[in-house]
Amino acid sequence: MTSSVFASLRRGALPALCAAGIAFAPTAEAQSGRPTIIRDTEIEALLRDYITPIFKAAGIPSDGAQIVIVENREFNAFVASGRRIVVHTGVLLDSKTPNEVIGVLAHETGHLAGGHLEGLRNEVARAKAISTIVGAIGMAGMVAGAAAGSPTGTRMGSAAAMAGPNIGVRTLLAYRRTQELSADRAALTYLNATHQSAEGMVKTFERFAGQQLLSARYADPYAQTHPMPRERLAQLENAAKKSPYWDAVDSPELQLRHDMVRAKLVGFTRPQMAAQLYPRSDKSLPAQYARAIAAYRTGGTRNAIRAIDALIAQAPGYPYFYELKGQALLEAGHAREAIAPLRKAVSLAPDAGLIRILLGHALEQTGDNSLLPEAIATLTKGLNSEPLDGGGYLFLATAYSREGRIADANLASAEGHLIGGDIATAKNFAQRAQASFGRGSPGWLRADDIISYEQPTVRR
Repeated sequence: MTSSVFASLRRGALPALCAAGIAFAPTAEAQSGRPTIIRDTEIEALLRDYITPIFKAAGIPSDGAQIVIVENREFNAFVASGRRIVVHTGVLLDSKTPNEVIGVLAHETGHLAGGHLEGLRNEVARAKAISTIVGAIGMAGMVAGAAAGSPTGTRMGSAAAMAGPNIGVRTLLAYRRTQELSADRAALTYLNATHQSAEGMVKTFERFAGQQLLSARYADPYAQTHPMPRERLAQLENAAKKSPYWDAVDSPELQLRHDMVRAKLVGFTRPQMAAQLYPRSDKSLPAQYARAIAAYRTGGTRNAIRAIDALIAQAPGYPYFYELKGQALLEAGHAREAIAPLRKAVSLAPDAGLIRILLGHALEQTGDNSLLPEAIATLTKGLNSEPLDGGGYLFLATAYSREGRIADANLASAEGHLIGGDIATAKNFAQRAQASFGRGSPGWLRADDIISYEQPTVRR
């Protein structure tokens, strides 16, 4: 697994995944606090293109929130603290059209623009206060009833004490239902403003309704986080069909990009399923992409390279085919052969920092010291646009070390470990680096920042 380009399913931490959005049941992986975060230039570029017009309609700057992709087969997306929209891979895999994903992102943008996560935190505090007050009143009633020898007073006090937490929860759930409906309405506004159909969003909620129907049939509607599915779906569909853009469809170009991303996800995350989902009888570009990736992921490097070369022949201007070839060669131990396709990928996608970092890694991995200056320059430029790629800093540290620049190597190691969450190791490397830098120099100051770093308290 590399440190860039499909990241490749590197594990990381998402601070405070407090959700306010579309969701099914929470998974064990999400509950563990260590979701598998995917970094991939092609997928991220597609999601950015999906959400940029929505953000503009919502009055949010294009860099006003980060989209984080989490490997999880459940259809789920939500707003998290730190202005993040978290999207499960299940959203992309299960959505047959771009419009379905755009509808999800529009709904989550409604939560983001409405400040719902912060509002939810405040409402949680209010619900706790309500529970505490009602419970305390009930407990006082119990004590007073018992002191007065009144069984009725004692029973009434006991009932009030037990009702306290329940009242707080119902207050909170009612607030959440209001948020969800507000996000629905906002999403419709954004889709209309961008001349896009809300049909994809309706299809998404139809999926919710189908999954929740049996359990919801006998449920207390006030004990649901979201409104009753059928009721919510009817409201959404009625409003959506009034839009003049209800019949709008995605362009063939956007549909192809969407299909390519779905194929890529299958190849990387479910390689054993690729042949079933994309049989050899399917000659489409996405099907070939999925099979090529699956071959590389399952150890068939020679077959994978042959399949990737066939893709390149069909679309010689598509940077991600060259990226894939370079990654497959690098991970198979052919660093020198990986350089040419990665250079081509960088030339076709010069702003893709992750690809540039992968190229720098390949240059360093050749063992050729004459390539170290280029490796360092390439890694540094890549990290300028991807400053949170911890693996990239560790590659840079290796290159610096081989050049004999030990202070720089220690500082890069400190950066990499800090981003990776190993604070103690980061501070250790920073102290070594600082001892070699002149006091007050840029390197000394950055090392001092790491030495002084205190992990923030996570808000839940």
